[in-house]
Amino acid sequence: MGGALRRGAARGTSAASDQLGNVTHRLQTRLKERAAAQRRLSALVWARRAGYVAIAALLGWVVLASPVLALDPTQVEVTGYGTVVDAEDVAAVVATHEGQSLATLASSGLADELREVPGVRDATVERVWPRGLVIELTSREPVAAVPNEDGGFDLLDAEATRVGRSKKTPENLPVVEVPVGEENQRILDAVLAVMNEMPVKLRDRVRDVSATTEDTVTFVLRNGPEVKWGSAEDSPLKAKVLEVLLASEEAKGAVEIDVSAPTLPTVSDA
Repeated sequence: MGGALRRGAARGTSAASDQLGNVTHRLQTRLKERAAAQRRLSALVWARRAGYVAIAALLGWVVLASPVLALDPTQVEVTGYGTVVDAEDVAAVVATHEGQSLATLASSGLADELREVPGVRDATVERVWPRGLVIELTSREPVAAVPNEDGGFDLLDAEATRVGRSKKTPENLPVVEVPVGEENQRILDAVLAVMNEMPVKLRDRVRDVSATTEDTVTFVLRNGPEVKWGSAEDSPLKAKVLEVLLASEEAKGAVEIDVSAPTLPTVSDA
C-alpha cells in the first residue's frame, strides 16, 4: 500500500510539474509577444517622428531655398512713378532681392529702400504669392522751378525737396523768384504752400511766382492777369474766389486780381 501511495504522489507531482511548465511556457510566449508589440510600436513612433522631421525639412527647403517662393522681378508690379521717379532706379532696388524667398522678404525693409530712390516720397510693398510683389509709390511731384547758380532750374516739390533739374525754363511749371539764402527759406516755403493748395487746373496756368516776404506772394497767369495772393493763409478760399472771378465778365481784360483778402477781392483793368 505504501508503494501505491508513493506512485500516486509521484504521478501528482509529475502532473503538477507539467501544468507549471505549460503555464511558464504560455507566460514566456505572451511576454515575447508583448515585447514584439512594444518593439513594433516603438518603431512606428520613430518612423512617425522621422516622417515629421522629413516633412519639416522639406517645408523648410521649399520656404527658404527652393525656387517655388523665390522673388521673380518679372512678376513685380509697380505703380505711382509720377513724372520724376526713374523706373530703372526702382528696378535696381528690386533686383537686389531677386531669388530671395518671399517668406523671408521683409516688405517694410524693401519699402524703406524704395523711399531712398530719388523722387520717391513713400512706398508700400505687398507680397503676391508665390513669387511676385505689388509696389505702390507716392512720387514727389514738382510744383515749381527755382533758378540755380548754374543758370538752370531746380525742380521742387511742395516740401521744398529738389526732385529734379532742368537746363531750360520748364514749360509746365511756374518759375519762382524769391530772395536767396537760408534766412529766406520761409518765403520759399510760403510760395510752395500756396502752389500746393491750388487746384491742379489753376496751378497749371501759373507762369511766374514771386514774393519778397511770406505775405506778398504774387503770380502771373498764362494768358491772364497778375494775381496778388498774399500769404498762404486761406489758400483754398482764395483759389475758389479766383476761379469765380476768372470766369466772370468783370475779369475779362483785367490786368490785376487781388485775392489777398478773399472776402473783399478786387479786379483792376490798369
